[in-house]
Amino acid sequence: MNVALVKPTTDHALGELFAAAQSRLPGSGTVAEVRQIAFDDFVRRGLPHRRIEEWKYTDLRALLREVAPLAPAPDQAAFARAAKAVKSLGIDSTQKLVLVDGVFAPQLSDVTALEAGVHVRALREVLEDNDNKVRADLLKTSVASDAMISLNAALATDGVVIDVAEGIALAKPVHIVHVATNSSTSLVTRSLLKVGKGAHMTFVESFVAAEGAESYQTHDSVVIWIGDGAELQHVRLMEDALDAANISTGIVTIGAKAKLNTFNLTNGGNVSRYQGFITFAGEGSELTTNGVNLLGARRHGDTTLVVDHAVPHCTSREVFRSVLDDRAHSVFQGRIIVRPDAQKTDGKMMTRALLLSDEAEADNKPELEIFADDVTCGHGATAGALDESLLFYLRARGLPENEAQALLIAAFVGEAIESIVDDNLRDFAVAAAERWLATRG
Repeated sequence: MNVALVKPTTDHALGELFAAAQSRLPGSGTVAEVRQIAFDDFVRRGLPHRRIEEWKYTDLRALLREVAPLAPAPDQAAFARAAKAVKSLGIDSTQKLVLVDGVFAPQLSDVTALEAGVHVRALREVLEDNDNKVRADLLKTSVASDAMISLNAALATDGVVIDVAEGIALAKPVHIVHVATNSSTSLVTRSLLKVGKGAHMTFVESFVAAEGAESYQTHDSVVIWIGDGAELQHVRLMEDALDAANISTGIVTIGAKAKLNTFNLTNGGNVSRYQGFITFAGEGSELTTNGVNLLGARRHGDTTLVVDHAVPHCTSREVFRSVLDDRAHSVFQGRIIVRPDAQKTDGKMMTRALLLSDEAEADNKPELEIFADDVTCGHGATAGALDESLLFYLRARGLPENEAQALLIAAFVGEAIESIVDDNLRDFAVAAAERWLATRG
């Protein structure tokens, strides 16, 4: 057996990375201090590896090997290429906020056409505002301790800070579009969204590559606060270049009697991990989270969700689907935590994997940590191949094998995609799935 030994990046190399990036990093004083503390924590931990339980299936020391240097600030040529990538998305019914190589690009964004009640500032602008006494807090998190969260806090170059007023219902989704135009560099971004009490909105994130962008890394975090009685639909579409890496974190706090409906589609990137930390902070709230991984070749996609029922009378539902071809590897880790005071919790998760190749691999790891006695919780996981009887039925009626397989695959992921409330976004997700199916040959 051949064993590949991976030497972790040295402290010296990491120090050089941080030193080279500092001229690009906004904020001084307490902001710079928070960055230094975060970077020191990342250096101490290093890239996550398989001996860390939460990362046992996604060993970044082997898959990522090292953190690429920050992408340079975009020039006019980069903005022009990014504009083409945004246009090719084909989603025109949203309020777009575009980040190019980790920098907010107002000239490509709909900043002058935002609906009333939506206030947007660049993260860079807030971090550099010395009159803002809590600006450094935008780089802090207390929900989770993780090396990649620390890396993001240390190196975030920009992002957007979105504030949605209380009681409003937005007609159009707010849409952050991440565009990479450089190769072999890192894009490190951090965004924050505050949804006021009683507000209703849809929030979208897209990750795409401009023509020619290859082998880049995206390191993103988004922090969301949902006010009491608010409703948020969160749709995340990851279509990065097929040789890129995307390591992203979502940290969500849900108020009382609020509703959160999330959907995540991964059909790009060579290595990806989306880790979500969702906390119920108010009673009587509901969470529905759905995800789909569509992976081929040797691509690796990891979805890790931690749902923390910290208060009573809340409901959570998790539905995850993965379709794997060739030697692809999909990971789903779902943990439901029920705190001692969180009586009357109702939490369930189900993950299913469809293996189109004997060499494909799906690792499903559901977990329940229950410290209360009056709860209803459960989980399930399945993995298997296409139903041969259904495939034969379709073939017998004249469908070619590829079309018959595509029809069954579309039905398999349809339950998760149907959770998207917005018709345009649902159609876009369906189209993305169809594009992936078409490339299977």
